[in-house]
Amino acid sequence: MSQRRALITGGAGFLGSHLADALLSEGWNVVVVDNLLTGRPANLAHLSREPRFEFIEKDICQPFDVGKVEYVFHFASPASPEDYHAHGIETLQVGSIGTFHALEIARKYGAKYLVSSTSECYGDPLEHPQKETYWGHVNPVGPRSVYDEAKRFTEAATVAYRRYHNVDVRIARIFNTYGPRMQIRDGRVVPNFMRQALTGRDLTVYGNGNQTRSFCYVSDEIEGFLRLAKSDEHMPVNIGNPNEFTILECAQVVLKITESKSRIRHEPLPQDDPRQRRPDITKARELLGWEPKIDLETGLRLSLDYFKNAVAAESAVR
Repeated sequence: MSQRRALITGGAGFLGSHLADALLSEGWNVVVVDNLLTGRPANLAHLSREPRFEFIEKDICQPFDVGKVEYVFHFASPASPEDYHAHGIETLQVGSIGTFHALEIARKYGAKYLVSSTSECYGDPLEHPQKETYWGHVNPVGPRSVYDEAKRFTEAATVAYRRYHNVDVRIARIFNTYGPRMQIRDGRVVPNFMRQALTGRDLTVYGNGNQTRSFCYVSDEIEGFLRLAKSDEHMPVNIGNPNEFTILECAQVVLKITESKSRIRHEPLPQDDPRQRRPDITKARELLGWEPKIDLETGLRLSLDYFKNAVAAESAVR
């Protein structure tokens, strides 16, 4: 049995739990630390009898030590608008204090380190598509700033530990990932639309719906993380799907695959909502040999049973 051991902070969340599965399949022993503020035990329930898996319920904003690890994957943070608006202070804390604690684990044990950052570092971008060299257009005091600035600080701390302590770091900038295990009420585009379509409600589109996003299916995203983790790149890398859709186009694909009769309803655009978002993945293609394989319609069809079951479960508890 392999003795390689990896730590995932925030591993009970959507992406962290899929990463745990991928690392276990590659022969790693995996320990997940999560305070379950936004993570869910159900995302890890299938691993309860896996001898190479360990779950520790703990807030990483408090000092912690899980023993020697060879890799630290720092994924702890509220990530959806609903969550970081409800837990703004906690989002800032985990992006700062929690990040330092995760980096200290990597420093103490000489472990490699990968942090999940976000395209929100680009804010409402003036450059399109967004390259990693773009510094962003972010409102530091707006309603999204608790998340945007937490992640920008996370990147700064990560690079500082590389610069001053020679920690072997990697930074993945994520663009709108979707798939099974997402919370259906987390405020992001895909779960919002899927839940509304499957329950016959109007699909809520903010503004005129011409703002754009790029949606990456979770298995492609995880493959990008793994390739980045095995690389020698220490600066940010965009891990996202460069195929760009308007929000209206995404709504129409959801209506198609769910065969829903729901209509589209427009509401005012929230403050600082990005007008366009599309990664330039030249760096990922050249350095990692990575690019996504699953298009939006295929990914939504792969997710459909999960969302149907999640909607049914929500209805059953009412």
